[in-house]
Amino acid sequence: MGLVPVPLAIEIGLARAAARLSRLVGAGGGTTVPGKLLWKLDPGAVDRLAARLPRGSALISATNGKTTTAAMVARILEPSRRLAHNRAGANLVSGVASALVAAQDAELGLFEVDEAALPEVARRVRPRAVSLANLFRDQLDRYGELELVAARWREMARSLATNATLVVNGDDPQLGDLAGERPGSVVFGLDDPRHASPELQHAADSKWCVRCGTPYDYAAAYIGHLGDYRCPSCGNARPPLDVVAREIELNGLESSSFSLVVPEGTRRIELQMPGLYNVYNALAAAALSRALGASLADVQAGLQGFSAAFGRFERIRMDERSLLVLLIKNPAGANEVVRTLVAGAPPRLLLIALNDEIADGRDVSWIWDVDFEPLLGSLERLIATGERAAELALRFKYAGLAPDAIEVVPSLEAALDRGLELTPPGEELAALPTYTAMLDLRALVAARGHARPYWEDAA
Repeated sequence: MGLVPVPLAIEIGLARAAARLSRLVGAGGGTTVPGKLLWKLDPGAVDRLAARLPRGSALISATNGKTTTAAMVARILEPSRRLAHNRAGANLVSGVASALVAAQDAELGLFEVDEAALPEVARRVRPRAVSLANLFRDQLDRYGELELVAARWREMARSLATNATLVVNGDDPQLGDLAGERPGSVVFGLDDPRHASPELQHAADSKWCVRCGTPYDYAAAYIGHLGDYRCPSCGNARPPLDVVAREIELNGLESSSFSLVVPEGTRRIELQMPGLYNVYNALAAAALSRALGASLADVQAGLQGFSAAFGRFERIRMDERSLLVLLIKNPAGANEVVRTLVAGAPPRLLLIALNDEIADGRDVSWIWDVDFEPLLGSLERLIATGERAAELALRFKYAGLAPDAIEVVPSLEAALDRGLELTPPGEELAALPTYTAMLDLRALVAARGHARPYWEDAA
């Protein structure tokens, strides 16, 4: 005898009750529990909830920057659309399901999605738009090689509905090639060689042509393998750009700006966030928002009113000092954080937290591909913390930092206290945590009353 189907309204009620209970007992913000419960009760409920959104859904995926990009899109669209949005960054199927459960009277779904989960989420949600912002080597023990993720993304893109819009970063060779396969794709990228490197970094990932395997020639390399590339053998090259960032200005640790160029005009964008990687995030947000119907004026207003997502260049006031939190989780992202720090106010004291939880990746060998060396010109003391603090200390020793300048403090709380103790009043402690360490650090700061839990900030 089969089970009697539970009405969707009852399933939603049970899932929302689970979310409230999770918050009540202090187990978290209820960002994944409702979705997990709904998934157990009825896996097809996710599909039906998404189908009820009158404006459909948009998905955002990337190795680096998807949380910030999604938050930027939300800032652009919220004045004119009611969103179902996984603001706290829960980006697996359960997180998307939880956001759908929590949303009431939403018109449009806006979901950041884990790279590995994207094909399954897209199959269930049937999005009207998908943004693919970048692919870098990350968590190889979980995702596999970069080319494997790219192949799955290509299959996903080919299975989208014919009226769905694909938004891709043309500067990424793994993604730019998709634009030619799908008419109506929107391609974004940078066009300012002043901020390009003359050659690829040693840790760059996609160096070989996706069609014939020949090494690319780069006219400009911006971040890792992102840039203006061309295959000298078969001619495969960066596609023409529809949404472009030109005249980029990077103002240390404080801000950045660029000219946003689209077919209908140009607007100057002033970001309250530093770094070339945030210009890419803003460009991805602009391209997707326009595909969803936002005007150029909406895009400008939303981006200029945006401040950092939690843990991503977040400043937290702690009595007489401040804490600057910059997430690092793979070579490309960490190199850009280092680049931004060195260009701004090179730190004399730095706290770095390295964990190896599943969400971080068990293999921490990626730290040997990060160019930490530019920090050494100013760095007087490093506090290495987290579950793999010893490996981090060893990396800096081989980089050339004197052993007596390295403190290994495995306890994150003790390391934070030590860092604040060494930071003079009125100054700032820079902390570079991996993903789970960032969440732990945020929880510590919230417990001391200096910030709210991240799920409350997201709400």
